[in-house]
Amino acid sequence: MVTAPPPAVAAGAPILSTRNLTIRYGGVPAVRGVDLEVPERRITAVIGPSGCGKSTLLRAFNRMNDFIEGVSMEGQVLYRGRDIHARGTDPVEVRLRIGMVFQKPNPFPKTIYQNVVWGPRINGYRGDLRALAEEALRRAALWDEVKDNLDRSGLALSGGQQQRLCIARALAMQPEVILLDEPCSALDPASTARIEDLLFELKERYTIVTVTHNMQQAARLSDFTAFLWQGELVEYGPTQEIFTRPREKRTEDYVTGKFG
Repeated sequence: MVTAPPPAVAAGAPILSTRNLTIRYGGVPAVRGVDLEVPERRITAVIGPSGCGKSTLLRAFNRMNDFIEGVSMEGQVLYRGRDIHARGTDPVEVRLRIGMVFQKPNPFPKTIYQNVVWGPRINGYRGDLRALAEEALRRAALWDEVKDNLDRSGLALSGGQQQRLCIARALAMQPEVILLDEPCSALDPASTARIEDLLFELKERYTIVTVTHNMQQAARLSDFTAFLWQGELVEYGPTQEIFTRPREKRTEDYVTGKFG
């Protein structure tokens, strides 16, 4: 009897897993049969050419695909071993534990302070909102730049500051996992470096999964790398091995720039 291969596993306790995950748009598969385990408090990069399913896979981890019309899913997405699509699971609670930061900075048209505390406030946070805002802004490496102007519009910040504000907004929800979809693609090199430095610091407390087209960024930033091609998980493992000793020819061709 032929048995399915075991899921790709990284060292360390997995906090997110997929089991034979297939996601379709209007019947057309964007992600096909993906088995993956994401270790806790590490940075995992998802790489691959445009249209390979990276963002679709990322959104599956906190049910953001629920908002896209015509999407269907087979298989499982597990958070700490629990199926996030199981009957009775509250998707809002899933997104509280698994936050997301998008490709383009999207601050609310509100003050810096209101941007950070809006989510906790509407979700019934009963602690000190001022202290929570300061903590989140400090962790996002933005506090020293905005502490005297918290009533300033978040839209008045630079692009890099706006992205860190969005990270602070996610951190204020006190998640365990942060998903980032091309968080630096719209930023200048200096702002990109600030975000990368921040992510190195954040992985001491949070699990981070990031989608990137930037091979150099994936190589220097992540602990583990997953390579997708045409919706298939081709290879997954420690980043150094993926970039220096890949097992698959398609992986080698992609990370060396022969296609993509």
